[in-house]
Amino acid sequence: MGKGLANLADVMELQCDVLNQYGLPINIAEKLMRERISEVARGVNKVNHQRTVNAAELLGFNIMCLHTPCDNLAAKFLKEKIEKDSPERIEDLMDSLNEIQEYKEASKIGVGPKVFVGSLENRCGKIALTEITGGTEGSPKLYEKMAQVGIGTVVGMHISEEHKREAENANINVVIAGHISSDSIGVNLFLDELEKRGIEIVPCSGVIRVSRV
Repeated sequence: MGKGLANLADVMELQCDVLNQYGLPINIAEKLMRERISEVARGVNKVNHQRTVNAAELLGFNIMCLHTPCDNLAAKFLKEKIEKDSPERIEDLMDSLNEIQEYKEASKIGVGPKVFVGSLENRCGKIALTEITGGTEGSPKLYEKMAQVGIGTVVGMHISEEHKREAENANINVVIAGHISSDSIGVNLFLDELEKRGIEIVPCSGVIRVSRV
């Protein structure tokens, strides 16, 4: 919302560093991301960025945008969980994800973790969480390059049809953990810190509240 949405493209730079951590040369990541970042910048330019901010002002509500910090918390949480469980096959990866309460709740309404590319019997290979934080999806051209540096499986929040086709062409498994449920993990980790300080939490608008306090 607000200037956070207006400047969404700036956040996407961090995807280059995430990809580099998984072995993709930084020059390739930057080159392929540059086109996508420009595309996203043009796409959000037309949006009424201040609508929600203005509404909060009129209603006298405090408001803050914490999208990327919460996405970062979710990415860290999932990375540590997957590395601890060390799944060999996609079936094992799905079992690992489905142990997380937010995903359990999402599954009850039909939006739990799903395999979008690949099969449960496939071996995971190197698992990369390249599409959990960083604003929105990166370049679809990245899948071929990720495969070349040994990435076998990508875990993300959502995926477009173009990205799905490119992942299939690159023989990369794609597990979509879920958008709002993954967002909820990061939001919950932040809200837990507020709860510790005595702040009452009232979840709404799709947030799957799970307290780990």
